[in-house]
Amino acid sequence: MTHQSVEILIGKLVTDEELREAFQQNPHGVLVWLLRQGLQLSRLEIEALKSIKPSDLSGLADMIDRRLQKASLRRAPMTDAVRDTDTLPTAPLGRTGMRITRVGFGAWAIGGGGWTFAWGNQDDADSIAAIRHAVERGINWIDTAAVYGLGHSEEIVARALRDIPADDRPYVFTKAGLVWDEHDHAAPPRRVGDPLSLRREVEASLRRLDVERIDLYQMHWPAEDGTPLEDYWGTLLQLKEEGKVRAVGLSNHDVAQLEAAERLGHVDTLQPPFSAIRREVAAAELPWCAAHRTGVIVYSPMQSGLLTGSFSAKRAAELDAGDWRSRSPDFTGEGLRRNLALAEALRPIAERHGATVAAVAVAWTLAWPGVSGAIVGARSPAQVDGWISAASLALTDADLDEIAGAIERTGAGTGPVRP
Repeated sequence: MTHQSVEILIGKLVTDEELREAFQQNPHGVLVWLLRQGLQLSRLEIEALKSIKPSDLSGLADMIDRRLQKASLRRAPMTDAVRDTDTLPTAPLGRTGMRITRVGFGAWAIGGGGWTFAWGNQDDADSIAAIRHAVERGINWIDTAAVYGLGHSEEIVARALRDIPADDRPYVFTKAGLVWDEHDHAAPPRRVGDPLSLRREVEASLRRLDVERIDLYQMHWPAEDGTPLEDYWGTLLQLKEEGKVRAVGLSNHDVAQLEAAERLGHVDTLQPPFSAIRREVAAAELPWCAAHRTGVIVYSPMQSGLLTGSFSAKRAAELDAGDWRSRSPDFTGEGLRRNLALAEALRPIAERHGATVAAVAVAWTLAWPGVSGAIVGARSPAQVDGWISAASLALTDADLDEIAGAIERTGAGTGPVRP
């Protein structure tokens, strides 16, 4: 059966309620009717399609929704999008009811320069093009934060998604709890958990993102203003009850903090740092989340560029002073040497799979039980193309053994070395 026939058939079943009900009652009759309408199916294909169960249609709906989204981005009819074969695998995000692609677009760097944890200056047109390209290729979620670019990243995400029909847009996740000084953008943001501050933040994020509800709202870091975890987590749970956010999660919190939050209300998600260099959360937080059906979206799976396969000591030495990486021990001295040696050890695995080193690095994080998806940043469409194959790249046991050996040999990072 042609891809076009598949899309037409599934599209009709998903979007036409009467036809779907008729198919559930008499699949053969509906297929015969569709054949008379010009749909080209063989006898063998008809027999296979008759086995579709009503419960399967929700999965078909997910697939057709992605196709419709891509068509709307291209301003083209759905059947023109069927040549795009970049539909990506999805996984449930804990108990939230959302299914997310195994990779999501990370919007940290597109916040631009001029603040403490910036990646340097960034062209907004490039950022918008990168986001739209990621969505075209099938990515169905974007992770940002109020503090990225001091509000600018959220505004860019809104601009990138503005022309996409609301029902076809990717999920948008953002974070709160880092408050900056409007009069001194160079000052480090403060970690604030005050309930009134969080309520001001969510309203500001809703406005910048131009949405009525945020799909996932996360506490960026544990508060350092004296607010107990129970107070700021309780506020996030209230925002969920009020319908301002669909799900709530914690970022950069440990097991003890997860336990304390879970006693008040379920922790929908955790967002920890995780890569083949920074592996600490594999010891405790990932198993905890798997046991509690808490979704996990890991950040910095390529360790902020070190595991892309294109980073070098020369590049590290040339980092702009406005780029936070220029001040990180991972990007200088012995730490840099070990990290680049590990990146180089991933190259033979990438070549065997016909993938990039970056894709292998991201796929390694997705191989761990409990990980729902990985947040991967991009500042241009080309960067998206460099890692998006990680979504469907399955590393073998031999690959994982080889990576574990390389980690031990190079001495890069800390934490467990193999799923």
